[in-house]
Amino acid sequence: MRSSEDADGFDGEASNTSMMSGAGSPYQPTTEPVRARRVLGGVRCDLAYLRSSFGVLKVLEVVLSLIAFICIETIMLCLPCGGVYFFEFVSCCAFVVTGVLLLTFSLNLQAKVPHVNWSLTDLVNTAATTFFFLLASIVLVALNHQSGREITAAVFGFLATAVYSFNTLLAFRRWRGGEAQPGPGQSSEYTRARTTSHGEMEARPELH
Repeated sequence: MRSSEDADGFDGEASNTSMMSGAGSPYQPTTEPVRARRVLGGVRCDLAYLRSSFGVLKVLEVVLSLIAFICIETIMLCLPCGGVYFFEFVSCCAFVVTGVLLLTFSLNLQAKVPHVNWSLTDLVNTAATTFFFLLASIVLVALNHQSGREITAAVFGFLATAVYSFNTLLAFRRWRGGEAQPGPGQSSEYTRARTTSHGEMEARPELH
């Protein structure tokens, strides 16, 4: 018959063994959920951006570019066709590139590529699209203005040009403001690093 001390010792050894086996087991129940949260944590829908002026302008640009592209695609006969083809190319490129940027900013994907200057990228895109949309609309009006579809496509081209030009102005101001002053987070981190380094130098006088 086993004594109470032996029973207590057996229970203690069993509990210790179960704890050690649980700690050393590679199949931890919290490993995969934590990893999943880290992977999916950087991708989220940024509703604040979609409500901002930049987000609203991006949505308008995508919609106007798509409508202009659909209008130009409905033209079956053209003479000459150079203006139609050029407007088709510009509206399609504007829709694709601006749509990619809208998706990138609205899902906060630019945080995963921090070495890219996204403010400058947005400025270059809006400025170039403004120029080419204006040029394509003028060429379309000058060469192809016989049908109502051509005139409708040109009208939406000029509307897209106006929206892109206003976005270019805002993007230029944002880029200039970002280049002029560093962010508060960057400044505080730099100050903290300088303070820590100075404290280490005082604690180790042999480094002077």
